[in-house]
Amino acid sequence: MAEERTLAIIKPDATARGLTDEFIERYQARGFTIVAMKRTNLSPAQAEEFYAVHRSKEFYPSLTAFMSSGPCVAMVLEGEDVIAKNREFMGATDPAKAEPGTLRREFGSDVQHNVIHGSDGPETARFEISFFFNPLELSS
Repeated sequence: MAEERTLAIIKPDATARGLTDEFIERYQARGFTIVAMKRTNLSPAQAEEFYAVHRSKEFYPSLTAFMSSGPCVAMVLEGEDVIAKNREFMGATDPAKAEPGTLRREFGSDVQHNVIHGSDGPETARFEISFFFNPLELSS
């Protein structure tokens, strides 16, 4: 598998609980390379744009309100098969169904408040990375 990049977002529920450093340490301990990172607050309009793919779904209004409720930390991860590895490390969307040792199982409280977001494929990763980072912010 070739080197690829993906986006991970430490969500507002995790930053509010002071878990940012813990998550960064866990990513680094597992060998993930963080090539860019920033703390930001999404406006409601930005959250709506970022999650536009879910616009027709019932959870869209609560998701966008939640994601704009406080600071989050966006990270670009790089490595071989990093999208799949990150999704495995995050765990299932529902923390109750996530495997032990995953971020969502250990720290998530429900499907919406599941502490971390990760791109689900290469095309999504490209869009999501460019949403948060311009090319000059991405180290090579």
